[in-house]
Amino acid sequence: MSSDRTEALRRSWQDVAEQVKASCRRHGRAPGDVTVIAVTKGFPASDVVALAGLGVTDVGESRDGEARLKKAQVEAAGLTALTWHAIGQVQTNKAVSVAHWADLVHAVDRLRLVAALASAGASRDVLIQVRAGGADHRGDGRAGAAPADVAEIAEAVEASGRLRLRGVMVVAEPGEPARPQFERVAEVWARLRAGRRDIDIFSAGMSGDFDDAIAAGATHLRIGTAILGGRQ
Repeated sequence: MSSDRTEALRRSWQDVAEQVKASCRRHGRAPGDVTVIAVTKGFPASDVVALAGLGVTDVGESRDGEARLKKAQVEAAGLTALTWHAIGQVQTNKAVSVAHWADLVHAVDRLRLVAALASAGASRDVLIQVRAGGADHRGDGRAGAAPADVAEIAEAVEASGRLRLRGVMVVAEPGEPARPQFERVAEVWARLRAGRRDIDIFSAGMSGDFDDAIAAGATHLRIGTAILGGRQ
């Protein structure tokens, strides 16, 4: 990796970290309660290695083949302590493969996917992706379970014997301010947490809307462009 690329990553990571801290202060949050996931899809393993050297602990990928190869390359470089997040939609026929490289699967949104992930034979943490637009609205076609279906999916995860439910994930839909969408899903998260000790993750917010996510209570932010730049 060139020294210019390393320096660019250092500056952008530092800038994002400072912005997240400032946002936490504005909204009465403790910076230590918010984890930044560096979304590295489309970028080489060398970028992941460089970011790990800067203090990044969590990386996000959404393409199965790319993620498997990249994780192997990163671990060959001696970095085995990173947490790998599968942040994109998971096709049922890719579930077994995804379950073997991802430590946390963010986008569980249907019962068939729960069954497919459980059949992989590996214990994995999962989040339920909740549709931000509400029970009867899919916005621009983004995935996500209707809020009314979350309880059924949660029960299936808990009954699987293999998967551990950790919380919820949301992607804000265009055409509406992000904060009210995040706040609606935060209410779903609160209901899900009632009586459950392990529900501790609310994954929301990306490069353009993470301040709104922090305001709504997000514990994990998925930030790509602001750290790594635009993808080619």
